[in-house]
Amino acid sequence: MANEQVFDFSVSGAGERLDKILAAHLPELSRTQAQRLIEEGRVAVNGQTVSRPALKLEQAVTVQVTLPAPAPTSHQAEDIPLEVVFENADILVINKPAGMVVHPAAGHASGTLVNAVLGHDPDLEGVGDEARPGIVHRLDKDTSGLIVVAKNDMAHRSLQRQFAERTIEKYYLALVDGFPPTDTGRIEAAIARDPQERKRMAIVSEARGGKPALTEYRVVEKFKAHSLLECHLLTGRTHQIRLHLAHVLKCPIVGDTVYGRARPTLATGRQFLHAARLTLTLPRTRKRQTFTAPLPAELEHLLELARK
Repeated sequence: MANEQVFDFSVSGAGERLDKILAAHLPELSRTQAQRLIEEGRVAVNGQTVSRPALKLEQAVTVQVTLPAPAPTSHQAEDIPLEVVFENADILVINKPAGMVVHPAAGHASGTLVNAVLGHDPDLEGVGDEARPGIVHRLDKDTSGLIVVAKNDMAHRSLQRQFAERTIEKYYLALVDGFPPTDTGRIEAAIARDPQERKRMAIVSEARGGKPALTEYRVVEKFKAHSLLECHLLTGRTHQIRLHLAHVLKCPIVGDTVYGRARPTLATGRQFLHAARLTLTLPRTRKRQTFTAPLPAELEHLLELARK
């Protein structure tokens, strides 16, 4: 078919799995993508189509792989201004504003970060998950700050691996009501979907299906009725910081009307949560690099109100 690509190569076999061989010879493929190609009948060994990813090749063979044409995405590139903190051939680091959804979903078909990055670089189309091109992690709509986007499949796999191995360091600033029991601490409380309200998350024991969640915190500044915390996210569960601060420390984030107070103690149109610092290993050079994003003006204003 048009735009399909065919690759042929010879391998010695030596008892290796077919999916592993494909991923090794075609670096743009992940192991999962290689398995899918085999299951779809797009791989032939010595001219015979095979369908088992776990097939072990015991002798020298010729492998032929047919890659399908890139699937068109339903996401539209949009000319939306982005604050780019860093960009190279592999990644984009963006300072996301509050109010922007990361990827299209029900009720948010346009105006998302995905629409904006496709407008910034159309080549991101098809990188990683076709539904979320380039996206390897997310921030809540009303959380501002740093988010990294992969520009190619190699970078996408590298960043996914770093997140899985917890070598990417993410630090957030949060203004909370009240004061934690200690100035530094570590919160360990598993998280799962709230069984009573599916749009919310809840603290749920691992025995009942909760996933482990770890957050470290330290008090940066204390005010009359509030505390500014720096939170180090060690796992990436949905709403993790918001839940841990509200339900474990009993210090909800100012402006978080879902897990905190229905009427915020300081006037704000958003939650005071900002992804301020991000450290990762650059996919190609293996260099560790740290990126920072200052508090946006509306959050600086809230700090001034808290100081009064």
